[in-house]
Amino acid sequence: HAMAQIRVHPDAELAVVLVDEPAMEQLHIQWMDEPGPTDVLSFPMDELRPGRGDEVSAEGILGDIVLCPSFAVAQAEQAGHSLLSELHILTVHGLLHLVGYDHVEKDEEKIMFGLQGDIVASFQPENTV
Repeated sequence: HAMAQIRVHPDAELAVVLVDEPAMEQLHIQWMDEPGPTDVLSFPMDELRPGRGDEVSAEGILGDIVLCPSFAVAQAEQAGHSLLSELHILTVHGLLHLVGYDHVEKDEEKIMFGLQGDIVASFQPENTV
């Protein structure tokens, strides 16, 4: 659903990996030089970008999204929604990073989180069960 919304080629590949907090902490230190675990990390491969207009992106390998469900539990509780909803949000967030979005700068953050919110609002995983 999210890939279609940002016009990523339907045959583009990505991996979603679930890890525990010690594994996530190790990745967070190794790749971001940040202590402690985090909720999601993204590792782009082919540097694919979203399609524009009616066009879709090139076919290729998007990369890996690494999620830490045990870390996301507290975030879900704080936000007042289910763990499933939180993991959906984090997956969309990770996907946006794979296609080049970032939130280091305020203007980038506004664009990325706006798109993330639109994608999440258009699909509610609990309604599909």
